[in-house]
Amino acid sequence: MANLWYALHVKPHKEPAVAGLLEAKGYEVYYPVLHVKPVNPRSRKERPFFPGYLFVCLELSESGLSILRWTEGTHGLVEFGGEPASVPDNLIEELKERLADLELRDLSGPAPFEKGDRVRIVDGAFEGYEAIFDTTLPDRDRVQVLLTYLRDQPKKLRIDSSYLLKIDSKND
Repeated sequence: MANLWYALHVKPHKEPAVAGLLEAKGYEVYYPVLHVKPVNPRSRKERPFFPGYLFVCLELSESGLSILRWTEGTHGLVEFGGEPASVPDNLIEELKERLADLELRDLSGPAPFEKGDRVRIVDGAFEGYEAIFDTTLPDRDRVQVLLTYLRDQPKKLRIDSSYLLKIDSKND
């Protein structure tokens, strides 16, 4: 049989240690992290993309479950109906690509929008609506816009910043 990816549930804040232990035992491990620039320079510079989880690639019939159950800092594999649930290779590849894309963006730089900018929502449930940019939220991927619909007062809407496109006021 071939090696498969599995999601491993680990104790809080133990992801790096568990990844290191498993890699030292020869297992392929994927621990998805985001590199951040915290306000406090002594804070962690990496944050887990899936806190409490990492992925391990192995052949369960050769390795057995005990290596994962008894590795310090683990809770065991994610299971459904008592059976370990494998993660498709293409999902792991998509995660790697998505994280690489996120790393290319400078999340510490200035927001691409300024308060009062007219924006168009280009994805999600409000796709096609125009709104007014209000503010960037603390996690930097989400923003707040003011959306007017049905001739009502503007409503605050919090959405992913990638769903917005600035409307060039010169080309309306």
